[in-house]
Amino acid sequence: MATDHAPPPPPAADESPLRILLPQVMPALVVGVVASLLLLGIEFLADELQDVLWHNLPDALGIGDYSSLWIISMLTAAGIAVGLVIWKFPGHAGPDPASEGLGGPPLAPGVVPGLLLASTLSLAGGVSLGPENPIIASNIALAYWLGRKAAPAVPGAFWVSLASAATIGALFGTPVAAALVLSEALTGMPGRGSLWDRLFAPLVAAGAGAMTTQLLAEPTFDMGLPPLTDPGWGDLLAALVIASAAALFALVACYLFPYLHAAFHRLRHPMVILPLGGLVLGLLGALGGQLTLFKGLDEVKELTASIGTWSSGELAKLAVIKLVALLVAASCGFRGGRIFPAVFIGAAFGLLAQALVPEVSPTVTVSSAVLGVLLATTRQGWISLFTGAVIAGSPAVIALLCLASLPAWLIVTGRPQLQLDAQGRALH
Repeated sequence: MATDHAPPPPPAADESPLRILLPQVMPALVVGVVASLLLLGIEFLADELQDVLWHNLPDALGIGDYSSLWIISMLTAAGIAVGLVIWKFPGHAGPDPASEGLGGPPLAPGVVPGLLLASTLSLAGGVSLGPENPIIASNIALAYWLGRKAAPAVPGAFWVSLASAATIGALFGTPVAAALVLSEALTGMPGRGSLWDRLFAPLVAAGAGAMTTQLLAEPTFDMGLPPLTDPGWGDLLAALVIASAAALFALVACYLFPYLHAAFHRLRHPMVILPLGGLVLGLLGALGGQLTLFKGLDEVKELTASIGTWSSGELAKLAVIKLVALLVAASCGFRGGRIFPAVFIGAAFGLLAQALVPEVSPTVTVSSAVLGVLLATTRQGWISLFTGAVIAGSPAVIALLCLASLPAWLIVTGRPQLQLDAQGRALH
């Protein structure tokens, strides 16, 4: 997924960088805290609604929480609800998410309520998408709108970069992820000052967003995988093979994406497209079970907590169904991001590899597979490496992942992405 993280304004040639950078601290802190609070607020509302829909309501009706009938009903209802929002709300809850990556140009502020509502309903309804794309887009829109009102002389790109970095920091609970994404985005961009001058304000925003999230929610990507302290040549070979195989597996969805998107959108109206998409997701959820629902982060922890109890057939089914569910959800217009479902797909694929070759550490298989799936679905090299390393929880894995990313990148670069252009054609 492409990003659009414009750099903050560089210092003029005759001005001291210190005089330029210090005034940026306060607005960066404010944007960071507010971006995190918006993320936490939406996730809190989605979690509360999820409890009502998936526990309280079926208990009151005497129906099993995750019975096949309830899964199909809830996902179809989610499609109807999101379709209504897209149809009736100003701005139709933003542009078609199939053509949007992380970031992008600021939306009109009037679009934000519909986008956040559609995202909340998708998260609570069990749709296989995460919160990242809608939250980043909403924070960019609000920071740009309010920033331009408060300081009209400041370039709009400054507020875009702060909001993007702040939200990424809040999502991952660390500013490191934002630093990696912005460093990648700034490569080759013209501008005065060193890279760290240009990253200064966004990193302040990312740090404020991450700390706010840490203080209020204590997020963690720790999957409880066994530590790997002394990797050997066998681990390196496994990482190279599994990351490449996972990238090939995820590329299947990238190739199918424009065709499925076109098929759904021939139906034209959101009140037809989204309910049908919800029904398909419900059928997939009924087939795959509870673990294939929702954004996938909590489900990954449940998956990795039971290493050795899953058969290779069960793990293959989970990986395939979640990949198809992500493809359907992104094709029919549900508002959400693709990173967190991709992590689940990678984890299931990695555990499948470990089940087939038990001699390989699950830490190596899971982190390598997550790396490969994310490279294929996002084309964000640093985010893919960072996520794989964080999930592993072992610094010794980082070298393996860096090397494993090279053949996996050769496989995915220049291939279709899980993102379309304005005409519905796959980006490469």
